[in-house]
Amino acid sequence: MTERDRPWLMRTYSGHTSARASNELYRTNLGRGQTGLSVAFDLPTQTGYDPDDPMARGEVGKVGVPVPDLGQMRILFEDLPSRR
Repeated sequence: MTERDRPWLMRTYSGHTSARASNELYRTNLGRGQTGLSVAFDLPTQTGYDPDDPMARGEVGKVGVPVPDLGQMRILFEDLPSRR
């Protein structure tokens, strides 16, 4: 297969209210033919705040997925295919 013959890459940039909800969304989209994944983290996660920190109040759950710890990161990517 040449570069020109490759199928289109279908990618969404999204996150949800929790790592588990985002993981379910990603698996559903992949099951429907999506071929790429970009994760949208919430603003507190992007800036290094714990989503439970009082400074993060008002931002958690608005846009993107909050990831306060490694356990939630594992849940976020659980059972998702990846290239190594």
